[in-house]
Amino acid sequence: MGEAFVPAGRPQAPVAGGPGVVKDLFSGVGYLLRGLGWVARRPLQWLFGLIPALIVLAVYAAALVLLAFQVGDLAGWVTGFADDWSGAARASARVIAGIAIFGAALFLALVTFTAVTLLVGDPFYEAISVRVEESQGGAPPEPDVPLMVSIGRAVKDTVVLGLVALGFAVVFFACGFIPIVGQTVVPVVAGLVSGYFLAGELTSVAMDRRGLLRRERFARMRRNRALCVGFGAATVVVFLIPLGAVLAMPGAVAGGTLLARERLADGPRAGDALVAPGGGGPAVNH
Repeated sequence: MGEAFVPAGRPQAPVAGGPGVVKDLFSGVGYLLRGLGWVARRPLQWLFGLIPALIVLAVYAAALVLLAFQVGDLAGWVTGFADDWSGAARASARVIAGIAIFGAALFLALVTFTAVTLLVGDPFYEAISVRVEESQGGAPPEPDVPLMVSIGRAVKDTVVLGLVALGFAVVFFACGFIPIVGQTVVPVVAGLVSGYFLAGELTSVAMDRRGLLRRERFARMRRNRALCVGFGAATVVVFLIPLGAVLAMPGAVAGGTLLARERLADGPRAGDALVAPGGGGPAVNH
């Protein structure tokens, strides 16, 4: 692969560091707002990007509704150890278990929704991403990668993300049983974690176009962790609004493209050692 594409006449933003974590968090939120503003000024692009999100939403909504009807039985099965407890204690354990089960499923849905939607709607969001780049000075050339290889990478990334999300969902499910903390701190942490992974998915279109694969994408994100968490967590909040995941998806892709273009795309290329600030070994792209 050649050097990373840098539009002529645009200053290269620093890849790592910044005036402070709080400023980076708000800068991340700003990228979502810029992306939403971009599609708001181009309603045809917004309508174009709704199509795959609507399809995936229908499937996810059906699955969550089915789970909601079954969550009582699942909670009873999980809390079989409480069968001999008093009525109030048993009911409390099952309510907590039900909340934890549905919360873990919602977390898994939030993290994987974007990945699945991007996989289903790849031609739609690739087109939006290119138009965003062209509006900012020019898009990098299409990578010389066979179609089946590109599809295989996308499927692999979606599976890997789903497995990682499932692991976190199990941890958050278990932590949901901790009194008070499980109903206050855990949802916040889950939102931040899901936001980080969402940022990885939403920037993937622009990063793939530059030949930056999954490992290198996340290596660069680690060097801009607060920025990516701010962008992703803001997206999570919007996605939690009824129909927000569908309506905001095109704008989130546009914001992810701007974030990747301006803050993540510059820096060492594949094969160079990428070390996250604060320690840790190099993460070399595969």
